[in-house]
Amino acid sequence: IHHTQQLEFGRVNLTYTVTSKRKLRRLVEGGHVDGWDDPRMPTIIGMRRLGYTSTAIRDFCKTVGLSRSNRFIDLSMLEYAVRNDLNSHAPRAMAVLEPLKVVITNYPDDRVEEFDLPSHPQDRSNTETYTVPFSKEIYIEQSDFMEDPPRKFFRLGPGREVRLLGAYYVTCTDFVKDADGNVVELHCTYDPESQGGNTPDGRKVKGTIHWVSAEHALNAEIRLYDRLFKEEDPDAGEDDFLNYLNPDSLAIIDNAKLAPNLADAQMGDRFQFMRQGYFTLDRDSAPEKPVFNRTITLRDTWAKMKK
Repeated sequence: IHHTQQLEFGRVNLTYTVTSKRKLRRLVEGGHVDGWDDPRMPTIIGMRRLGYTSTAIRDFCKTVGLSRSNRFIDLSMLEYAVRNDLNSHAPRAMAVLEPLKVVITNYPDDRVEEFDLPSHPQDRSNTETYTVPFSKEIYIEQSDFMEDPPRKFFRLGPGREVRLLGAYYVTCTDFVKDADGNVVELHCTYDPESQGGNTPDGRKVKGTIHWVSAEHALNAEIRLYDRLFKEEDPDAGEDDFLNYLNPDSLAIIDNAKLAPNLADAQMGDRFQFMRQGYFTLDRDSAPEKPVFNRTITLRDTWAKMKK
């Protein structure tokens, strides 16, 4: 006859959120979130909708392990597990979140080319590709152009040359502003001998940017989710935990431009938008306008340098 054995382990709490069911209910019933499956909620259905995978959650649990005492685990550890998992299998895709039109003045008006890009460039054994069209007018990110760029800004500026990912070298020759002084259109020329990054003279450029053909772009809504609370431990203060809600935990981009192959995505499909982060197709999507949730960001070297 063996004595009964009692195993106990402490509670694991995450920073910048609450895990108490009573407090989560207050968030839902008070309308502070959109329901139990809101991507900002630390629930299984919320994490699934945000794009977290079961593999990433299991890896996180293995990393933190068990302890008899209650602990606070930094949310960045969970985000690391998610980023590490998605990097290994999420296919790449072209998407421009804040579009700026570029007109390639010396490109033929009625010409359309197609370029094949690797879906998993980090895995050389995986030869899967996706096709993107290229035309005279394209969209790039607004942040990829500066009217007066500093020395270490390797993207577009007046007279500067960059490589369009998988396509050609282009040089900015002019730009157009609106009545408020905002740059709304770039005029560029392309080097027809630079397809694929090779040039007869062997010149190289330091900047490579992504793009989407304006004629073929798919309009989409992008939801950028951030941490639900401003404080690491919302329960630590004397005020009610609701007073520490992050007002910027959700930002919506309504006019993003996506490559046309993303029209075939199914609910729950995950992609790495080039140079942006990992995104998941949401259940609110419609055929004429998909909705993607940002699962996790990528590191932005320039943003870090500028900060």
